[in-house]
Amino acid sequence: QVQLVESGGGLVQAGGSLRLSCTASRRMFTSNGMGWYRQAPGNQREFVAVITGDDRTKYGDSVKGRFVVSRNNAKDTVYLQMNSLKPEDTGVYYCNMGLGVQIGRYWGQGTQVTVSS
Repeated sequence: QVQLVESGGGLVQAGGSLRLSCTASRRMFTSNGMGWYRQAPGNQREFVAVITGDDRTKYGDSVKGRFVVSRNNAKDTVYLQMNSLKPEDTGVYYCNMGLGVQIGRYWGQGTQVTVSS
């Protein structure tokens, strides 16, 4: 069993930035892709970004050019730097551990991000 703990959410004005962190309870292997997903009220969970063990990245269309995903394997932590935030970025952001770019069965508890206009 793996626990993923997210942090860094909060309230920010449109145009601002936040950095989310997700720390795993065990080592992130090079086979593990680490992804970020978000869910707004009344909406389905949406893919945001993923980073593989060899640092390949993939982004959802709505965040390309504004968000950057990175990982620090020594700290078993993945980050999501969110810039130029928009009100539509509001939601609960979840961390996921999978294989490569595939979604996995391990999820964090989520961290709330609220962007005010």
